[in-house]
Amino acid sequence: MTEIQKTAANADEKIKHLYETAFPEGEKIPWIERYGFTDLYTSSFHPFETKEEYWAYWAKHIWFSRYRTGATELYKMLLMHFPEAFVVTTNVDGQFELAGFPTERIFATQGDYRWFQPASGTPKTLIDNREWVMRVLPLIDDCRIPTVMIPTMPDGSPAAMNLRIDDSFVEDFRWHQQARRYTDFVQQASQGKLLLLEFGIGYNTPGIIRLPFEQMAQRFPHTTLVRFNRDNPEPYIEDLPRFTAFTEEIVSILNQT
Repeated sequence: MTEIQKTAANADEKIKHLYETAFPEGEKIPWIERYGFTDLYTSSFHPFETKEEYWAYWAKHIWFSRYRTGATELYKMLLMHFPEAFVVTTNVDGQFELAGFPTERIFATQGDYRWFQPASGTPKTLIDNREWVMRVLPLIDDCRIPTVMIPTMPDGSPAAMNLRIDDSFVEDFRWHQQARRYTDFVQQASQGKLLLLEFGIGYNTPGIIRLPFEQMAQRFPHTTLVRFNRDNPEPYIEDLPRFTAFTEEIVSILNQT
């Protein structure tokens, strides 16, 4: 099981440079100067005054985070080292899928930039947004998209990002299917030797991966938890058996194996 929790709020200088590339100040659309953006994470909560501005921003955000490039070398390395892993992730950028992990062995608990959902939360359906993103990017002008390009669902109702920000988050049939597969995997794997690999999980959403992994390492007698975490390597459960933590860079550790 693998997870890389990486928010733009903690991005390094390379990511900051890429962010400024996506929202440059020097072009005729001065995103950073106009809105005071500093990173992708906090900018996603900006209170835009109009839907045209809001969706212009999200078109850029989705493209940058989901469609701009393929899988990074880190995710490719994870696939190479752990091809049989079942992935549970709070990331929404699709990197595990892009790296080649089978989609039936990926449980993305918090959504995916790839999908639109009904803003109301019902019905429990999702639509792929790639075509919309590619169509609307060239139409952005003065940090806005044309009103007619504001996305809607097939029934004409307002669309929203399929990201878990409130109770309207849509858990569609795929979400529940993967949740069952994850549960089944844990139940079966815990009967023998189970290795839990946890990458970079902090305390933003500890109840999804960090704490459950510790509980599994404590409960199942042949389960080992290996935590890769530069800032928060310590376990919450005291005297946790079969626990190892690394604070070094993930890539450097993988290169030694």
